[in-house]
Amino acid sequence: MAKAPADNGVLALRLPTAEREAFLTRYDAALNVAHGVVQKEYVAVPDGLLADTEQLRKHFAVSVAYAQSLKPKKKS
Repeated sequence: MAKAPADNGVLALRLPTAEREAFLTRYDAALNVAHGVVQKEYVAVPDGLLADTEQLRKHFAVSVAYAQSLKPKKKS
């Protein structure tokens, strides 16, 4: 999954390590927390970035590409 609407109304993006670290620093963002659990690969998109659709589009594209590069989970 590339993105996740969090239970707290925050948009979360799944990013690879280098991009995630850069995102956290650049936007003074945090890892996403869903149902009380920190999601280590997901960043919570700050409100200010939601208004900057051009920048958000770039991060969204990275998120989608990363998610597509992952192996599918085996169904039980």
